[in-house]
Amino acid sequence: MSMLIKGAKPYGEDAVDLLVEDGRIAAIGDELTVPGADVVQAAGLVALPGLVDLHTHLREPGREDAETVETGSRAAALGGYTAVHAMANTDPVADTAGVVEQVWRLGQQAGLVDVVPVGAVTVGLRGERLAELGAMADSAARVRVFSDDGHCVADPALMRRALEYVKALDGVVAQHAEEPRLTVGAQMNEGDRSARLGLTGWPAAAEEAVIARDVLLAGHVGARLHVCHVSTAGSVEILRWAKSRGVQVTAEVTPHHLLLTDECAESYDPVFKVNPPLRTEADVQALRAGLADGTIDAVATDHAPHAVEDKESEWASARPGMLGLEQALAVVVQTMVEPGLLDWRGVAERMSVAPAAIGRLESHGRPLAVGEPANLLLLDPAHRAPVDPAALASRSRNSPYAGRELPGRVVATFLRGTATVLDGKATR
Repeated sequence: MSMLIKGAKPYGEDAVDLLVEDGRIAAIGDELTVPGADVVQAAGLVALPGLVDLHTHLREPGREDAETVETGSRAAALGGYTAVHAMANTDPVADTAGVVEQVWRLGQQAGLVDVVPVGAVTVGLRGERLAELGAMADSAARVRVFSDDGHCVADPALMRRALEYVKALDGVVAQHAEEPRLTVGAQMNEGDRSARLGLTGWPAAAEEAVIARDVLLAGHVGARLHVCHVSTAGSVEILRWAKSRGVQVTAEVTPHHLLLTDECAESYDPVFKVNPPLRTEADVQALRAGLADGTIDAVATDHAPHAVEDKESEWASARPGMLGLEQALAVVVQTMVEPGLLDWRGVAERMSVAPAAIGRLESHGRPLAVGEPANLLLLDPAHRAPVDPAALASRSRNSPYAGRELPGRVVATFLRGTATVLDGKATR
């Protein structure tokens, strides 16, 4: 089966036609004609490589009331993603080959995106002893990213052993940087606003201290380190210093940390409660600058669906986390493209190329070129509409963008040449 995409603009550049055959881009040119091919009209649409998310919570197994691999995969495809990394804090925890293979197989059955399981660093995420890292790496799921996300690997000796072990697997440890003794009872960013609102503060130093420690450990053992959801200006500076010293460290920032600030907490609406917390406007500007200059390598959603009873409560008892998959690209367009901080090639680098490289996904993050896998999306950059949580594909509704008008709409997503989204709707 052949498919002809007519008039798309790869990376926002000159309009061309793209011919897709057997799951790959077979030809690129002007006014291509292929008898019998399915035609997708793409005039005015930007073509980008399919997005890759390094940080997705799919909740299955264990919390299917909040999300399943299938519903999360549908949300991802609607957001332009062709691959997502499913975090390990499920129930049971993805700390064995059996659990990561279960998640991987569920992703294959859904067939909307490539679901790549993340393995836990420690048994049960308890930070006491290493999980079955080698068995997970050798499993059918081929785990290459290991993280206790939701919890910090706080013991420095254990973190060092994890870095050394995962180095031998050609993998990466993705650290949730939070010194737990500094965040006991924390509810929001520590500062004047938290004091005025009467909410216990989450100091920036709790994140920065762990990043500083871990870049030193990674440099010492020569291992790869990835820092999850960077949120402070100080963290950006530490990462910049570490990279200048040749440390193999990469980092991600979430869409919500690029757009929202701790001012949102003034409403006491728990939809804005997240870990790490929303920070100050100065932090937001530093994060945008760090993403623009490459100090921060990738945008990752930290898509964290929650059931209604876990989120619609008073602030102190609400679970932290926000939805992110369907609006991630739109937020990046608003915060990075429209101000001129990134062009479309820069977006592709931060949301596809770099995360695929970090996760060792060879068939994703590839250029839009002849012979490459046809993992791509088509975006209408002129579209603007308010976000309606009730219309989202996720099983949960905790979107921090409710009612906010965001630019851009994913019109189509293709996984190995098969449309998983067409005309803005999931195909299955």
